[in-house]
Amino acid sequence: MKELSPLERAVEYIEAHLNENIGLRDVAGEIGYSYYHMTRLFSSVLGESAGRYIQRRRLYQASGQLLRSGRSVIEIALDSGFASPEAFSRAFKAAFGSSPAEYRKAGLDLVVNAKRELSPGDVYHIANNISHTPEILTLKEMKIAGVRGTTSLSQNRLPGLWEEFLRLRGERGRFASDEGYGICETQQTVYTQDGDVSFSVVAGGPVERFDGLPRPLVPKTLGPGRYAVFIHRGSFAKLFQTYQYIFGTWLPAAGEALDEREDFERYSRAVRAFDDPDNEVSIYIPIK
Repeated sequence: MKELSPLERAVEYIEAHLNENIGLRDVAGEIGYSYYHMTRLFSSVLGESAGRYIQRRRLYQASGQLLRSGRSVIEIALDSGFASPEAFSRAFKAAFGSSPAEYRKAGLDLVVNAKRELSPGDVYHIANNISHTPEILTLKEMKIAGVRGTTSLSQNRLPGLWEEFLRLRGERGRFASDEGYGICETQQTVYTQDGDVSFSVVAGGPVERFDGLPRPLVPKTLGPGRYAVFIHRGSFAKLFQTYQYIFGTWLPAAGEALDEREDFERYSRAVRAFDDPDNEVSIYIPIK
């Protein structure tokens, strides 16, 4: 029998407990991943939070009950984990484009896919622009000075953060090189009320010391240890597909275990444009 990947096991657990009051911590505990690694896995591979995934699946299950049972909307709403019929109706309309009552009356049967399909362009990118076998490196502790901000699955604020850092770097003479580092601070991951995921990130560069660091620059230390290093080439619009490959394809088959340290991106050459085909970034995934 084929061994299931951590994500497949997580989805299997969710499906088996869909009618129970479960959240990401329950899923992570069942799989043996930390809360933060489970967050990273869901957001990287499926492009949404575990909370939104669970809600979408509950709504799809509820849609079948609306069509195939005589139960009231209130009963279905409460059994689907919603605190009120109003909250259920709002979420249902956002997902299906109609209210539960309209959906039932029209006899609609819409499918909400649980897995994002890959386009031909995604397949080409994975085949040609990603280093499929990473280099395994053991790094010493690194000091990074940069600017801290937040980004989320629904709203990418990273370009503005990098613009601010590059402006500050041009005014300061303390950086050891022109390399750029983008660090995802997994311990600062926050679920918003609407089910989105907000990540704390630092955009910065290497320094030899932190003393006298002027605001708004903040100190950030990258811990020593083993990293699996992948190379991403081309438009940064495809970074999502690269992380899909790393967490969804390479990690389940690699026999490696994620470590609690933070993953980061290293830009060794100047970035001229977001969609520049000559862009290149090294992605460091912490492993035990």
